[in-house]
Amino acid sequence: MKTVQVNVVTPDGPVFDAEVEMVSAKAESGELGILPGHIPMVAPLAIGAVRLKNGKETELIAVSGGFLEVGANMVTILAQTAEKSDEIDVMRAKAAKERAERRLSQKEEDVDFRRAELALQRAINRLNIKNNGF
Repeated sequence: MKTVQVNVVTPDGPVFDAEVEMVSAKAESGELGILPGHIPMVAPLAIGAVRLKNGKETELIAVSGGFLEVGANMVTILAQTAEKSDEIDVMRAKAAKERAERRLSQKEEDVDFRRAELALQRAINRLNIKNNGF
């Protein structure tokens, strides 16, 4: 079976580096599926899961924005943050979700609602990946 080299990198360093059969990611324009031999492209990523399939195994990585670049038999994901599903701290994600929900429920002028909405989306994404696999 053909494979494609995948590198997931954050400002804190590499998160994933291996060959897989298929990459699936949520771009801002919609869901992308990348197989070996895909045409070169660059796409901005949305908050979501990156699914890395290798045979019957699927590894999930929670990403919060960034870019996906497809080159010659290589996919590079430059993410603001990225966590493998088995490394997600559920308690930390739940605390972040509750904090964001409290901020959004406040009616004060000094609350940055967009920032709180993004924090809530990131926390929900992490919890979904850890609990449900999506």
